[in-house]
Amino acid sequence: MYLITRWFGTFLCNEKCIVKKILFPKSAEEIAARLEIIGRGEILQEEKKLAGNKKPIVYDRRLRSIGEFDPKNPFFKKFEIETSDFDFSPNIFHEASILLAEKKIEEKLQVEDLQIIHMVNSLDELIQISNLLSERLECWKILPTHDEYIRPLDDLFSSVKMEISRLGNLIEKSVTKIAPNTCKILGPLITARLISFAGGIERLACMPASTIQLLGAEKALFRFKKEGGKPPKHGIIFQHPAINKSQPQIRGKIARLIATKASMAVKADFFTGRDITPFLEKSIDSQLKKIRNL
Repeated sequence: MYLITRWFGTFLCNEKCIVKKILFPKSAEEIAARLEIIGRGEILQEEKKLAGNKKPIVYDRRLRSIGEFDPKNPFFKKFEIETSDFDFSPNIFHEASILLAEKKIEEKLQVEDLQIIHMVNSLDELIQISNLLSERLECWKILPTHDEYIRPLDDLFSSVKMEISRLGNLIEKSVTKIAPNTCKILGPLITARLISFAGGIERLACMPASTIQLLGAEKALFRFKKEGGKPPKHGIIFQHPAINKSQPQIRGKIARLIATKASMAVKADFFTGRDITPFLEKSIDSQLKKIRNL
């Protein structure tokens, strides 16, 4: 027996014909739901029902648990199942594909790290606005003026500062959820900025430590390659207190150490979800002592 699934149904066949079949509902929504399950590599209830205890031969790797996986079997190339034989219009498949694509796009737009990227960008813009307002207020307050003239700008400045604080707390909460190891090593805001510069936590997790070390220092790096001079030693991670509070001559070594541990942390966050913070913190403390005692 052979088990074959098409977009419109699943079929149990012998060498000559279809023995049993379960057709899917003629609904774009229902077809899209089943295509989504298949896309996740999961088994449909219809497939489980047809397979039963028979262990049919299957060509799809995801069906290995209910059948004998043999994708090279010549049967799968010669045996044809046409939609027209079961009165299914290709338009249903087209509509289902559109629905599935829309759902995937919506899910992608809702992922936590994409939200963090927009929050970091918004925070930076608000900080820039706050600095401009502060500068304008300081210049204006030098002049003799009525409070009623300056109060609207003062109120706006206060509102922007409150929003900066609120957004900062929101970023900390969100990034701690998806990158707990990295947040404990670098701090939430540095972690969020690295995710933003990298374009997402997955891209950050795939970067080598040397790239993470220089994220945010792209202009200095390009200038070094074009004009020469000293190469940059750190980018965003310079904000880490272990780096910016150290003596200039050892900052490069400490930046390399922190970037290496951050690389390990973000890989654990994205790929395994294991808590490796105690190991990383112990290693950082030990190596920091060695660097500072050189």
